[in-house]
Amino acid sequence: MKKGLLSALTAVLCIAGATAIANTQAAPAPYKVVDGNKVDTQTLKGWRTWRSLACERCHGAAQEGMVGPSLVNSLKVLTPDEFKTVVLQGRIAKGMPNFDGSKQVVDNIDNLYAYLKGRSDGAINAGRLEEIGK
Repeated sequence: MKKGLLSALTAVLCIAGATAIANTQAAPAPYKVVDGNKVDTQTLKGWRTWRSLACERCHGAAQEGMVGPSLVNSLKVLTPDEFKTVVLQGRIAKGMPNFDGSKQVVDNIDNLYAYLKGRSDGAINAGRLEEIGK
């Protein structure tokens, strides 16, 4: 193989490898948390949505599952879009109602995801939360 062609092929492989590494790096967390129980405004809205809808009746107070599955485990594998689909459209056959008719859920779906993702990541403690800086 000619030296120029080999150099070009090596360069392409290096760029492809660097791109693959960049694409596999984790996205930034959708929440901000300090000391395990102080969160940003949006994440606090997600927690309040969780509380007001009484999701703990099925998923447990610490999101570790009861009748419904553990969200601590589920949010380790669900993408944000998959999470939104499940919450908004439900899984009726499995007992999960749809919440696309709830203005509070629709308005706070990203905030709810942020709260539950923080719980799943172990960054947010179970229990009462407060806003950072208050």
